Amino acid sequence: MRSNWIAGSMLSALVLVTAPGLAAASDEGVTRHGIAMHGDLKYAPDFKHFDYVNPKAPKGGTVRLQAIGTYDSFNPFIVKGSPATGIGRIYETLMTGSADEPFSEYGLLAESITVPGDRSWVQFRLRQEARWHDGKPVTADDVVWTFETLITKAVPFFRGYYGDVKKVEKLDERTVRFTFKSGTNQELPLILGQLVVLPQHYWATRDFTKTTLDPPLGSGPYRIGAFEPGRHVEYQRVEDYWGKDLPVNVGRDNFDRIRHDYYRDGTVSVEAFKAGEYDFRNEGSSKNWATAYDFPALKQGLVKKEETPHDRSTGMQAFALNTRRPLFQDRKVREALAYAFDFEWSNRTLFYGQYTRTRSYFDNSELAATGLPGPAERAILDSYRGRLPAEVFTRAYEPPATDGSGRVRANLRQGSKLLREAGWSVDKTTRKLTHKDTGRTMEFEILLVSPLFERIVLPFKKNLARLGITASVRTVDTAQYRRRLDDFDFDVVIGNWGQSLSPGNEQRNFWGSDFADRPGSRNLMGIKDPVVDALVEGVINAPDRKTLVSRVRALDRVLQWGHWVIPQWHIPYDRLVYWDRFGRPEVTPTQGVQFDAWWIDAVKAEALEAKRKGG
Repeated sequence: MRSNWIAGSMLSALVLVTAPGLAAASDEGVTRHGIAMHGDLKYAPDFKHFDYVNPKAPKGGTVRLQAIGTYDSFNPFIVKGSPATGIGRIYETLMTGSADEPFSEYGLLAESITVPGDRSWVQFRLRQEARWHDGKPVTADDVVWTFETLITKAVPFFRGYYGDVKKVEKLDERTVRFTFKSGTNQELPLILGQLVVLPQHYWATRDFTKTTLDPPLGSGPYRIGAFEPGRHVEYQRVEDYWGKDLPVNVGRDNFDRIRHDYYRDGTVSVEAFKAGEYDFRNEGSSKNWATAYDFPALKQGLVKKEETPHDRSTGMQAFALNTRRPLFQDRKVREALAYAFDFEWSNRTLFYGQYTRTRSYFDNSELAATGLPGPAERAILDSYRGRLPAEVFTRAYEPPATDGSGRVRANLRQGSKLLREAGWSVDKTTRKLTHKDTGRTMEFEILLVSPLFERIVLPFKKNLARLGITASVRTVDTAQYRRRLDDFDFDVVIGNWGQSLSPGNEQRNFWGSDFADRPGSRNLMGIKDPVVDALVEGVINAPDRKTLVSRVRALDRVLQWGHWVIPQWHIPYDRLVYWDRFGRPEVTPTQGVQFDAWWIDAVKAEALEAKRKGG
């Protein structure tokens, strides 16, 4: 989506810059053109475009992209259905973020934002020229209706993300105000800026809670064009798009058409790329990156392959253990299972040495908890002594490691020791791990959505078997996978929690007790821990950047020692492979490659086509 409307961030210091023509308000608030997380906004009120775009980028052409699995809906806001890839392009948010600041927002649908000194509310003034694709104006009624609909009928995420909003009200046709509950949730003005706005008049005669394949009405730079459910969907650039000349949009959305073709799995998708069936790929597989692209088009220079560094937080990818299952409710059992995963062997043998082991939920950033807790962290954690594992205070967390040889006997001995302490031992007759009190054997299923992960999970399964554990591996289609995740109908899955440089309200959805039983939430492990809840609220309420960093590290440390996941791996760069028909800006921002700022280079595209025709 144009603005990261479901990403979390934290507002710790409101430092805003007054825009010409936007007068400062009375004691009730100050009106600005944007809002920054910390310090000053990078871009002044009269800025012309972001630094990482080409303002003279030509418009035109079709770009072809890929998607995996299938889709059956154009409604991405509800639990039901599998939404079409790229559907966010038809919508817009009140404000939009920049990719070269930790967390700042500038007006998109809203021309201004007003915030009082105590941050107890936020007010947005809509642009008079903002229009839906049917020509009707975007109004305060649309904003109010959208907010109320999302928190009552959409996925559970929104109820938590906007949980500190007390009320929303229309002040006039173009002005809307959100009043907050008591507290110090200083991120809320920016969170509300991320609100995607939907057309009330369009949905007045439709059921928002149902899936639909009727192309919905939007206000964004693209609308839905040709499509075939489960096979492809195309987005057409709106020629008379009302916001095309806004500074936040200059140099972006340069393709006339963006087409997503669906493939059964990643293997088929890679072969389709090599055959020229689509144009651009952000490769997620180390094996593919190392072995799949040794083909004539790359050697001839028709395809480009590159690693582009970024400074994003890599977040956490891990085996997620569902503690709603009695089997995983014992922390020692969860810790023991981690000793059966041999990352070093996998990295050497399967990943071609490309990855770094993930140890923090906020890796690749200053937010990661490392070493022992410093004074600021300890001051936070001391409040919960007796309710936290002792290791939080005495040891630096590191996931189990090996020498990469594949010999994991020492790790398995440690895992077996922990299991015995938890009441499990191997039955001499069945050779299966059995609980001393219940007689239950340890068996569980690892649920996958991609066959690519089978080569990684099967060695893990083999090591688990050496502990006497029976683990089955099941790969299902995307629709079934999503349903089972939404209903928490799994034992173990591979979870991924992306993190911004400014964590905030989204942490409730990730780890909060209130979300443990809400279908569709991101709390896959079912964490219900009052200490975690309190630490999350501390992150949300941090008054400044320094305090935020300490509070996030404290939360990270407690999550690490909770052993709710078995961490996997990450890389600090993007792996891009694409047919050489694109132009791109010279600057790559902090957040990495911004593909929506690329364009079709007519000369390159013509040369590429000629070479293809020439064999």
